[in-house]
Amino acid sequence: MHILTVIDHPNPTSFTHAIAARFGEGATEAGHTTEIADLHAEGFSPAWSMADIEADAGAGLPQDVSSEQIRIESCDALCLVFPLFWWGMPAMLKGWVDRVWTYGWAYDDVDDPSRSLQPKRTCMMLVPAGASPQSMAPHGYPGAMDRIWTTGTLGYFGMPDARVHLLHGSQGSDARRAALLDTAYHAGLTIAAAQGTQ
Repeated sequence: MHILTVIDHPNPTSFTHAIAARFGEGATEAGHTTEIADLHAEGFSPAWSMADIEADAGAGLPQDVSSEQIRIESCDALCLVFPLFWWGMPAMLKGWVDRVWTYGWAYDDVDDPSRSLQPKRTCMMLVPAGASPQSMAPHGYPGAMDRIWTTGTLGYFGMPDARVHLLHGSQGSDARRAALLDTAYHAGLTIAAAQGTQ
């Protein structure tokens, strides 16, 4: 498979980037090809604009959106890597989702996710989180995020079986961080094609 890894973190020496790198090492070891979309390094604009609205009305797509769609069309699987921000995505990645996965290209019927216009793809989310499972689970945060991301967003985009890996304790001890890096490597090593695509 060809895997596109999309990273949202402005610091290239961050733990988020280290997680993405280890995932890529695992995927390469498994025989996959990989491509990195570092949204900050590439200067992607997350701001929804009049150009996006005009594109929805039939004008041509903004060039940056078109380029991202071409990237996605060439991949068999996606890995989104970003730190957890207020129980959600940071602005850069949220803007990437908002602008790139357009109506008429990604989906055509918000009431029927099975009618995605995109082919089935594997999607994995690796999300470093400073919070512990014990602080999140009693409030239902993991389930709510999973529902929003996998059902409410990625399900419309041909990825109904997306997996969310909350990497708890990302600001913890060296041993804890090493274990999370191992989790990212194993995720890349074992990633498989979406069911129904082989």
